Amino acid sequence: MIGLAGTLVLLLLLGTALGIADRRNFSPRWLLTAALLVAINDALLTRCYGLLPDVIGGEWNWQGKLAALAATLAIAAVPVFGLRRSGFTWAQEPGSLQAALPVASAYCGFFVMIAILFPSGQASAEDVAFQLTMPGVEEEPFYRGILLFALDQAFRGRQRLLGVDWGWGAVLSCFLFGMAHAFGYSDGSFSFDPVIMALTGIPSFIAVWLRLRTGSLLLPILLHNFGNSFSFLI
Repeated sequence: MIGLAGTLVLLLLLGTALGIADRRNFSPRWLLTAALLVAINDALLTRCYGLLPDVIGGEWNWQGKLAALAATLAIAAVPVFGLRRSGFTWAQEPGSLQAALPVASAYCGFFVMIAILFPSGQASAEDVAFQLTMPGVEEEPFYRGILLFALDQAFRGRQRLLGVDWGWGAVLSCFLFGMAHAFGYSDGSFSFDPVIMALTGIPSFIAVWLRLRTGSLLLPILLHNFGNSFSFLI
């Protein structure tokens, strides 16, 4: 919970500073909504910080991931969010795949290189099953779905770059994704791993671009699971 509090403080301080710099396009209410989403997601991933029993079991956090995914879907279904506006659609924007497929290939190439440079050990069937499903299926709908939507509502200014309209919401969603993997609190102190931040935060910009360009979470989910599981499959 202390690690979560640290992340939320950073989000609110950074978000408020960005909002003050562009007041006309800033909604504090949506920034607070985004912070609440992060808190809900964290609580469910941790089974309310261990207060709930693990009824599924296994070496991996199946129960936490499924609970967080269920909450994300429920929130996306609320009209103020909307499933399609949050990226929950099979349909791809017209003409987007022609631009997206080369980028998707580069994304895959990045993780192939990582798998070669940092090979994993022998994987169990559960390892492969989890990495082929849960990371992308839970994390993309949250970070590139409802959280991105909330942050985009908080920061409505846009700049056109590489064929998509970028806002501070896209940048902050990537920042939060990296922090979820690289930042924490244990043994009385905060920790931060810049290598993990780079390995998670940088590819997330590609996932955000794909989400914005195609209008769908489909490619980000597929590529995320490829990146997580490829090293187990070679």
